Amino acid sequence: MLLSKTALSCRIAFTCLLTGAALVGPIAQAQYPEQPIKLLVPYPPGGATDVIGRVVGQALAERLNTTVVVENKSGASGSIGAADVAKSKPDGYTILLGALTSHSIYQNLYAKNATYDLNKDFSPVAIVGRVPLVFVTHPSVQADSLSALIAAAKKSPGKYSMASAGNGSPQQMASALFGITADVDFISVPYRGSGPAMTDLVGGQVNSMIETVPAAQSFIKSGALNALAVTSAARAPTLPDVPTAKEAGLDNFEVSSMFGVLAPAGTPPERINVLAEAVENSLQDKSIQDSLLAQGVVVGYENPEQAGKTISAEIQKWHDVIEKANIEEPAG
Repeated sequence: MLLSKTALSCRIAFTCLLTGAALVGPIAQAQYPEQPIKLLVPYPPGGATDVIGRVVGQALAERLNTTVVVENKSGASGSIGAADVAKSKPDGYTILLGALTSHSIYQNLYAKNATYDLNKDFSPVAIVGRVPLVFVTHPSVQADSLSALIAAAKKSPGKYSMASAGNGSPQQMASALFGITADVDFISVPYRGSGPAMTDLVGGQVNSMIETVPAAQSFIKSGALNALAVTSAARAPTLPDVPTAKEAGLDNFEVSSMFGVLAPAGTPPERINVLAEAVENSLQDKSIQDSLLAQGVVVGYENPEQAGKTISAEIQKWHDVIEKANIEEPAG
């Protein structure tokens, strides 16, 4: 059938329109992000989590060729900022730099009033890395190894104290897990932060503590405190001579403070993947690895699927510790 010039022109125009429409979809999707991304840090400016967030934010900005605005929204052990992101529009433009160990503890310890659920309210983007902890003691403690400390505590129940950064802190939970795993009793002494706890430990007012490596390493290197073992699966890069808990004879004990990037639940998977790929590429950069290590973070990327499984395991871990140690929700 022959077509008139007018009909032929219309058919060509219609074909072009369909072809153009088919191309617009992928192009439009590929343009994400088209506007600035907000990376919320749920702790005050200047702290380790804030610095980690700014390192990650700058790296994402460079790889996604967009502006990443780091915003601090602190309060209630990081729960206010986390809940704010959980309630945000799931479009990939509001994400969280999560202190995942702290958030996991919070939702278990404050289960009745928790303002978010890590499993239900977020879509994992990536695990960035972990900050190992370390067993430290005052030099007056006659124990030159972790096994010796355990033996001394079993021999003299109630004699040894263990400081922490406060009720519900990763340090306190690590101490509780240590008590369960090693079957020992220490007097728990919670402080309002790591600073006061370390001051009293160095001064000899308390005997021991499980503290983050960055907070403890200067005291270890100066000889003010003795390091018995790190709590991570591998030795800490900044304390290479200190054995792991497993190497020191304590099996089934592994604790670290974990950090990662989360988006609100329901964020399109293709946008999650764009963010995850940018994080993965960033963490391969030696300068970024060094910047994070300066804050104590040992880089260890996990993709969205892996991160989801890791976070679920972390939540269950602290649920079990809180239940076995009979730890109650702190008052106030």
